[in-house]
Amino acid sequence: MKKIITIIGARPQIIKAAAISRVIKNRFSEELIEIVVHTGQHYDTNMSGDFFDELNIPKPNYQFSISNTFQGAQTGEMMKEIEIVVMSEKPDGVLVYGDTNSTLAGALVAAKLNIPLIHVEAGLRSFDKSMPEEINRITTDHCSTLLFSPTLEGVKNLTTEGINHNIGKHKVYHCGDVMYDNSLYFEGIAKDKSDILSRFDLMKGEFNLVTFHRPSNTDDKENLKSIIEALQSIKKQDGKEVVLPLHPRTEKMIIQFFGIEYLNKLKTQWKVIPPVSFLDIILLESSAHKVITDSGGVQKEAYFFNKKSVILREETEWVEIINNNGGILTGANGDKIITAYYDLDDLDCTFEKVFGDGQAAGFICEKILNVI
Repeated sequence: MKKIITIIGARPQIIKAAAISRVIKNRFSEELIEIVVHTGQHYDTNMSGDFFDELNIPKPNYQFSISNTFQGAQTGEMMKEIEIVVMSEKPDGVLVYGDTNSTLAGALVAAKLNIPLIHVEAGLRSFDKSMPEEINRITTDHCSTLLFSPTLEGVKNLTTEGINHNIGKHKVYHCGDVMYDNSLYFEGIAKDKSDILSRFDLMKGEFNLVTFHRPSNTDDKENLKSIIEALQSIKKQDGKEVVLPLHPRTEKMIIQFFGIEYLNKLKTQWKVIPPVSFLDIILLESSAHKVITDSGGVQKEAYFFNKKSVILREETEWVEIINNNGGILTGANGDKIITAYYDLDDLDCTFEKVFGDGQAAGFICEKILNVI
């Protein structure tokens, strides 16, 4: 029996962890013990708490409350708490996801204690080191023992950086994407259990799903205004409803820059709704006409459900979406957003299965057992 500690701290990581926790429970319960540590990086009921119940995954064995919002201090506080758990539990490996401060903290603790580090979503690069997430992911990859890349492009990036399956301690695998596993698994459940469409009087194919929350889009007044005005223009021209699950950061900055009355007016023009559950977002993504987002997860899930997306970023780690004509990068430029929205109609996209076969979690567990 081998023991792994899984580090999570943000809503996307909880969702990703569901795939591997499910496989451990169903197929590897006699061989793997999973200890779940929630750093509390993004902890509140709406953004993470309910997901443990909704996705039927184990509640955290350890729950921290990290209040510091400064990048370095937050990461340092997480490291201190994680190290205490790791020293107590003595795991065979530490598993981390993606690129958050929780990921970096878990990676550094494992590396300093010489415990094998398992990184799911290794090798992804935006090539923008001004983004803290890029630094977190690069550092984590270089600390890792097992690196599981969802795409062949990710494997190529690792090889370019000198991280190769046949060199040193690193073991690199192309495994597919655990979120594709989840999307296949939860799509049918969402259709049965989510009432999001009827609740907000939405017709399949008659609305555009919009999400944006990145600081580059929300914390810059001109960028925020540009995005909103482009969305208003698109709605005026094509008549599709705008459905905006409003992220707390986005709400805060709209009020700060433009006032509460401005936000209230938007709510009369669009379907501005509270943050939604994972099952709800799955149904919205699969039912939308198009998706307009700055979220890496949402643009990828849109692709899973054969939906084209306008990507409100200058770059993306999911370059396969762009290369396969599934999306267009626009940044916050309003003219580019409007043009891209209509140019998507002319792009020939067959939605090639570049994110695996839906069996990534099982592959990852098998390699953990065989290699660690």
